[in-house]
Amino acid sequence: MRCVLTPWLPRGIVAVWVLTNTCLDARAALPPGNAVQQWNQIAEDTVVGAGAFQNEGLIYMAYVSAAVYNAVAAIEGSYETYRFNIAADPDASIEAAVVEAAYVTLRHHFPTQAASLDGLHVEALALIPEGGAKDDGRAIGVAAAQAIIALRAEDGRITPIGATSAFPTKPPGPGVWRLTPPAFAAPQTPWVGRVQSFVLSNPHQFRPAPPPPLTSQPWVEEFDEIKMLGSATSGVRSADETAVARFWTANVIRQYNRLGRELSTTRSSSLLQAARLLAMINVVGADAQIAVMHWKYAFLFWRPVTAIDPSAVVADGFGPVPGFDDGNDETTEEFGWRPLIATPNHPEYPAAHGSITSAIAEVVSEFLGTDQIEIDIRGFDPIGPAGNLNATRHFISSDDLREEIVAARLWAGVHYRGSSEAGVDLGRRVAQYDLNHAFRATR
Repeated sequence: MRCVLTPWLPRGIVAVWVLTNTCLDARAALPPGNAVQQWNQIAEDTVVGAGAFQNEGLIYMAYVSAAVYNAVAAIEGSYETYRFNIAADPDASIEAAVVEAAYVTLRHHFPTQAASLDGLHVEALALIPEGGAKDDGRAIGVAAAQAIIALRAEDGRITPIGATSAFPTKPPGPGVWRLTPPAFAAPQTPWVGRVQSFVLSNPHQFRPAPPPPLTSQPWVEEFDEIKMLGSATSGVRSADETAVARFWTANVIRQYNRLGRELSTTRSSSLLQAARLLAMINVVGADAQIAVMHWKYAFLFWRPVTAIDPSAVVADGFGPVPGFDDGNDETTEEFGWRPLIATPNHPEYPAAHGSITSAIAEVVSEFLGTDQIEIDIRGFDPIGPAGNLNATRHFISSDDLREEIVAARLWAGVHYRGSSEAGVDLGRRVAQYDLNHAFRATR
């Protein structure tokens, strides 16, 4: 069957190209759940499938989630919209608004995935009864999407997906970041730290304290701790601690968006509440990652693998080979030391996983109205296939979640304890600010 794209012109909105007849050959089954959950899953699959790094992927997820939230909030009216006031008929179809808001945003940013998005779009619209409510909902969704696209058109995002960029460097020396084994990959998305934040005034609004001086006792303690507990061959780290470290290697976009969908299901949330939760997860999460990437490339602190093993560097353009020891007589370097998991290809301090996880803990506490969150989070199971979320861990409180991520990255050998603690503090501060300035009830 031939598929034809034709322009659809909702009232007062510029033409948007949509698929107007069903193409059975290209159709893909919609994910389970309500319209908000379905298009959140579609967005997640689209972003992750495009190969986006987690920090840049959250920016794209924030675009989609903000557009969907605005469309639903405009119709429902009980929460303030994000950045824009959108005129909306309260009788408009919320489902149609969700479909168009997500579809138009995704198709704009991921044109190479148009075929699958078009098929899902047709299938979703076919489930909504024809009539004025559907037409009005579609118009609202398109307006919401176009507003976010226009707002973020010059926000500092760099394409193509996964692009690196220049950044201010420091003179080579002890404590200064170097590319890390085994891949010695190019610096991961330094530009993210310069992207316009979504709710924060700017990416450097909250400044963490600097890493400990290499002459200090806190540095000696952090060095020795991760050398012992984070080694790939550690005889001190327990099997359970190893499993926890590997659990937290899961893709955070998939982890936390799945958490949002599952929470909205177990809480029997309305479409508005589901859209608000997922928007908070992704918008606040994006701000937390923008902030943490800004400070990573400002501090440019070295990773444990190059601090503990100065020979673990190559001719990378960032300093001599071999690298430097810390010059502290109370620490002992170890040739061949390697972490439990591969070191991410960006600077160490503060920890990105601490930042995003702490921010999500704050979002969940806000959504549930308590710090006693009692939630299950899905993560990586080493006996399953690559990228799986087959393992489950339960967290009683938001602080339990924060404490575990600090320990997990230590056991993984990729972050000193103080770095994760600084990331946790940064993520909490970002989230508290964002939630006090967006997604608030209007009545």
